[in-house]
Amino acid sequence: MGDLDWRPSRRPERTPLDGDSVRLEPLSAERHGEDLFAASSGADETWLYLPYGPFAGKSEFMRWLEERAVLKDPLAYTIIDRAAGAARGIATLMSIEPEHGSIEIGHIWLSPQLQRTRQATEAIFLMARYAFDELGNRRLEWKCNADNAASRRAAERYGFVFEGIFRQHRVIKGRNRDTAWYSITDGEWPIRRAAFEAWLSANNFDSSGRQRRSLANLREGIQASAV
Repeated sequence: MGDLDWRPSRRPERTPLDGDSVRLEPLSAERHGEDLFAASSGADETWLYLPYGPFAGKSEFMRWLEERAVLKDPLAYTIIDRAAGAARGIATLMSIEPEHGSIEIGHIWLSPQLQRTRQATEAIFLMARYAFDELGNRRLEWKCNADNAASRRAAERYGFVFEGIFRQHRVIKGRNRDTAWYSITDGEWPIRRAAFEAWLSANNFDSSGRQRRSLANLREGIQASAV
């Protein structure tokens, strides 16, 4: 490949990302801790593939939030459900490499109330749009435990391209982790962005909130029309 007409990307800032159904705010134990702890109650299984959690009690959980909130990489955002007016999850921008224009969405924790919802999809869209359109990245990554079928399905649904398995990549909670790698490049992003926008539009949902067309179906249609 030849020389690139490109400048290094910018680092993400501690600034809110606003959507229709969610608002992403920089993580704060003081502002979000009570809601997040309540949302995590009885949901030990949601921490299975993460390198931390579940927590012994509220004080341990709050201390962990305080530790995460000050980090710059990963930079944590709280996912706030606008309809509920409550913090329901956490996601981060991480592996931040401005000199290469690469960044990752990771350390995703979604409470049961947020899983498989329009809000969860919009949260990922807001982070992806910020990474590409505002920060100027060339590459957006998604990595997960190769055994985490739900995360792998989510990556594919969002339009990430599978790149392979890094075998024996990590040891997490005393267990081997083979890591599945996915990415979206800046050249692929416009079609993904258009599909996200079409899926999230109000007319894609019926009166009971069911989707009319899937995200994958919309993306395929947009891609076909672009050829």
